[in-house]
Amino acid sequence: MSTAGPGKQFARHSSNFSKARPAPMPASPSRTSHSDRSIEDSNPLAIGDRPHTTRRARASSTASQPSARTPARSFYHRSFHEKLDPAQYSSSADLRDQTAELAAIAVSDNVSHLGSSPRSVSPTSDDGYPDAIEEVSEPVSPQAFEEEAVDDTVQSGLSLMIQNYTEQEEVQQSNGIQRISSEHPTSSSMAKSAVPDEQTALLGDRKTSGQYGQLGDVEGQISQRGGLRQKWRASVGRARSCCYVLSHPKTWNPRTIYREVVVHPVSLFPAVFLGLLLNILDALSYGMILFPLGNAIFDNLGSDGIAMFYVSTIISQVVFSSGGSVFKGGIGSEMIEVVPFFHKMAFTILHKVGEDNTKSVLATTILSFSISAILTGAVFFLMGACGLGSLIGFFPRHILIGCIGGVGWFLVATGVEVSARLPGNLEYSLDTLKQLVRADTILLWVIPLSLAIFLLVTQRFVKSNLLVGGYFLSVAAVFYFFKFALGISMGTLHSNGWVFDPPPAGNPWYHFYTLYDFKAVHWGALADTIPAMFALTFFGILHVPINVPALGISTGEDNLNVDRELIAHGVSNCLSGLFGSVQNYLVYTNSLLFMDSGGSDRLAGLMLAAGTFGILLAGPVVIGYIPIMVVGALIFLLGIELLEEALVGTWGKVHKLEYATIVIIVVTMGVWDFVIGILVGIVLAAVSFVVQTSRRTAIRATYSGQVAKSLVRRPPVQLKFLRETGQQIFLIKLAGFLFFGTIVGVENRIRALLADDAFSDRPLRFLVLDMGHINGIDFSAAEAFTRINRLLQKRDVMLIISGLDVDGEVGQALHNVGLFTEDSEVEIFADLNDALVHCENELLTALYRQQEHRRTKRAASHLDVPRNNRASQDLSQSYKAEFMGSSPRRNHLHQVAQSTLDEDTSSVPKWQSFKQPLPLLLQIFADVSDKNEDFWYRAMGYFDRRAYSQGSILFHIGDEADAFYMLEEGLLRADYDLPQGKFSELIVAGRPCGELPFFSHTTRTATTMAEKDCVTWLLDERRWREMQAQDPDVAQELLVISLKLTKERMDAITSYILTTAG
Repeated sequence: MSTAGPGKQFARHSSNFSKARPAPMPASPSRTSHSDRSIEDSNPLAIGDRPHTTRRARASSTASQPSARTPARSFYHRSFHEKLDPAQYSSSADLRDQTAELAAIAVSDNVSHLGSSPRSVSPTSDDGYPDAIEEVSEPVSPQAFEEEAVDDTVQSGLSLMIQNYTEQEEVQQSNGIQRISSEHPTSSSMAKSAVPDEQTALLGDRKTSGQYGQLGDVEGQISQRGGLRQKWRASVGRARSCCYVLSHPKTWNPRTIYREVVVHPVSLFPAVFLGLLLNILDALSYGMILFPLGNAIFDNLGSDGIAMFYVSTIISQVVFSSGGSVFKGGIGSEMIEVVPFFHKMAFTILHKVGEDNTKSVLATTILSFSISAILTGAVFFLMGACGLGSLIGFFPRHILIGCIGGVGWFLVATGVEVSARLPGNLEYSLDTLKQLVRADTILLWVIPLSLAIFLLVTQRFVKSNLLVGGYFLSVAAVFYFFKFALGISMGTLHSNGWVFDPPPAGNPWYHFYTLYDFKAVHWGALADTIPAMFALTFFGILHVPINVPALGISTGEDNLNVDRELIAHGVSNCLSGLFGSVQNYLVYTNSLLFMDSGGSDRLAGLMLAAGTFGILLAGPVVIGYIPIMVVGALIFLLGIELLEEALVGTWGKVHKLEYATIVIIVVTMGVWDFVIGILVGIVLAAVSFVVQTSRRTAIRATYSGQVAKSLVRRPPVQLKFLRETGQQIFLIKLAGFLFFGTIVGVENRIRALLADDAFSDRPLRFLVLDMGHINGIDFSAAEAFTRINRLLQKRDVMLIISGLDVDGEVGQALHNVGLFTEDSEVEIFADLNDALVHCENELLTALYRQQEHRRTKRAASHLDVPRNNRASQDLSQSYKAEFMGSSPRRNHLHQVAQSTLDEDTSSVPKWQSFKQPLPLLLQIFADVSDKNEDFWYRAMGYFDRRAYSQGSILFHIGDEADAFYMLEEGLLRADYDLPQGKFSELIVAGRPCGELPFFSHTTRTATTMAEKDCVTWLLDERRWREMQAQDPDVAQELLVISLKLTKERMDAITSYILTTAG
């Protein structure tokens, strides 16, 4: 007799049975070498307490295997230095064979199926256990353990019908497309056929242009090719048409010319005036402070800052209004957020070059401004061209809010600097405080601050678009009223800091271009500003994907495309940088006010650009007449509003950690540095994410094996046993992304299950981790599973993983850390049902070992036959090792197995002498009917025996139910294909099939095929009518039983579906 060699007989992940001699079931005694047996004997844990007896020796059981010792650290170096075999799923075919074998044992009381084939008892077996008891009767399926299951894909009639229907539908759809293309002529052909006929639509086609926002084929049913070419041709056609009209005066319509040239532009004047007022206020508020005016080198550049502001505004307005943006009334302007970064860049250059080289400082500073605009524009354009506009939505919003608050702090500080005429930056020191409270200084900044606060309060009660502009015009008017009333000269106002100093005489609006001198540029200082440039770019790109969608919602624009807006911003910023100006973007507030005032027209935007250019040409002379309190109040107003948005508007609306992050960013930007504030915000956002995510457990749900059950239709005795022993199975469903923060909660939960108190109350044998809802895993989490597996092995709990794609990202990550090596003994199943079937089969082997032990004792007490004393002794020792130990897990199995076999009424020995299908009827109906064999004897003649070979289809989904089946031998699989998903269940010997559709006269709900060679007993429609006529009481009892069986199956399926979805 051939014996197995030392070592493991099959890989834990593949479970491939040997074809030469079928291996025993995983929980049955298997053959090991004498050395392995000695190691197992030295293990204090009994054989039955281990789910697999072919385990490797524990590291703690012998000192002769240092390589198997549990490492001190959780990281396996060998996982990366040795080539790992690819992970494989546990064999589903072997799992089905094992399920069928267990069902055959339940059907036949006198047959032992614990072995795979009859073998003679040998006293010299190298495993110390007797071979399987020789079978008395014919085995259920002799080829079940010698042939591998063949996956014969049989296409159902319904699938063929659907496929044929789909093909016909595709042909009809393609024909329909041809009809559409023929029935919907081009614009040129439509122009020719102007006479309506029977084919003319009641609602004629709307004349639409090829511009953005055109709705064509909304559902995407007809693919349009050559879009760019068609748009180009349409644009060229419109240009030719326009040139033709302009070159042929006879085609001119005086009324149309008057309406389009006079009436329409005049109607846009109110909106244009409001837009000009907004641009002037913005230029005075943060255009003037583009350079740090508190420093002596930059104190005369206020007018240049305003001119650069106007240039940037005009360029952006022309780009947006010429079709770059989908918003016809969008207003472009300089970004207020650039001012703090420009000040940082200016001071960085000043410290690098020195105050004694004014020309180099100015040339380097203004060049850095324009280069940063080009860099921002290039990033905008690339993001839009690559379709990356949606990525900005993943950036934490509270960091942006914190940066906005930091800008607000900066504006308030700048307002104090500008109003109080402080030299340099505002320093938080006692000397600065003393200077601010001096008698000649305190009114300079208190009055603008009071004006800003008064306007903020007024805005809460007065809702008008003209409030802000009218307010500051009124302040300027009141200022000059007192100036003329008191007879104060302009020189006095200039010297005392009430009015801005006039720019040097003869400085035109283009004076800032004279500051460009590439020979005087300090390239080292320019390189030092690169970090600030990237920080400014990073901060700038966050606004467009946030403000543009908000403007689209406010204006009801449904054709918004963020990528298109990014491209438009890229063009406008690059042009602004090339023209020597600064960054710009689509301003949400100004655009909304402009469109609400009637400026939702591209002509209005172009008129606004022309008006702004006119103000630019007027020159900077007006600067010498602007009261400082007006500009200071504007700056205070903007700063307070931004601070209120960041600190007050988010109070109680965001998480406490997020609010703390906002406050820290604001303080860091205000006290230290803007770039450092952004970096601190990113770090805090990452820490906040880890902390908050760690609090949310990755455990989606947990179930005991008493709740989470497989879809196998098992005999009642097995179901009863599994209901009691299911607590030894524990299912944990994981979800989300597993990383070092969330895996801690999973590990702590498992450690709690393995604690002494919990383990004694709930002894576990199998831990199932369902990973079907995991979408990613990092190295720390993957490596933690190896540590979890070692903890389970110390308790002899088997780790089973289900719902894992071994070739996917998660599967490869777990494979790379060595979780699926042979000595890890981890089982992998493609779905949760297979994993539960495996665990249930392992538990059921203990039940039938108990049954075999009883049968052996019964035979030994009644028959005086020669027997091998060594084999009997080994069997007794095996039984005691399985059930008689002190382990809570073994005690529980022993008690449940004893009570289950004592209460089992479905395996009465006298039934075995009856002719089929009477024993089968009695076994199936034992728990759902109180009728005896005399009653069911009358039903025998109505059932016909029918055999099905492996792979045969009993019926398809949608077929008419023409029979009710009872399975005597073999294994069936029912496949359910529902709109919500697919699932399958196994039907083992001794269970019914197809009762509900048959008795209810409905169609089949599943496709059922023979997984193995099967023998069935069926009741067809003709026999059923005969039974109803001749034995109505039997027919009535069958109807009642069918309802009970259906209820049992619906409970099982509903429980599994809820478990899977939980």
